[in-house]
Amino acid sequence: MGKRLAGKVAVVTGGSKGLGQAFAKRLAEDGADVAIAATSLATETEEMVKATGQRAIAKVCDVTSPESVAEFAAVVQAQLGQCDILVNNAGIYPFQAFDDMSFEDWREVLAVSLDGTFLMCKAFIPGMKERRLGRIINITSSANWLVIPKITHYSAAKMGVIGLTRALASEMGEFGITVNAIAPGLVRTGTTESGPQVHMFDAIAQMQAIKRTAVPDEIVGAVSFLASEDAALITGQTLSVDGGLVRL
Repeated sequence: MGKRLAGKVAVVTGGSKGLGQAFAKRLAEDGADVAIAATSLATETEEMVKATGQRAIAKVCDVTSPESVAEFAAVVQAQLGQCDILVNNAGIYPFQAFDDMSFEDWREVLAVSLDGTFLMCKAFIPGMKERRLGRIINITSSANWLVIPKITHYSAAKMGVIGLTRALASEMGEFGITVNAIAPGLVRTGTTESGPQVHMFDAIAQMQAIKRTAVPDEIVGAVSFLASEDAALITGQTLSVDGGLVRL
């Protein structure tokens, strides 16, 4: 596809590892400069982006904090310019029975996935509106459509992301900004391979049309597409990239 994102600036949250790292690398390979936000300094991801010849900055950012997000956005604008592509990937997914879940546990999960998406959009949409150009890609989950115990807070947060995506698309279309969501299935990453999800790999794979567990490089093409001009008329959609786990 060549450098179809040449001249663009992308922001990826949760970019220190796993899917976020893969998204950042692919957007850079497509020609975008990339800013990476994470709870720890994403030095490895930053180096991956620079290895493609693109500019990169990695900053510690708490996406649940308006102040932290505002500071991050100011650094992005000062060092890379206005954000053209925003990938809201940050999320946490602790397994916890509802009976054991405190309000603080509930709020923590919603704060990262849903509040964080809201705050990043608030930070970068004004510049997109000014230029009448922007791509917002929110990462949700195919788990929304499955009956999986002990992820009540995660499912609520990720369904909220879909609702935010659809509503925001309705408001942003007139400004040339598209807002879409991607719903991966269970993806093999360092986090899932060391967590309780590892025991679900085979069972979930057998529920899919394509019966194997995905790796991050198999998800990144959807982000690349939605970030490009090829997707200029696609907005308000949720694309399941899950091997046919969800067939709607």
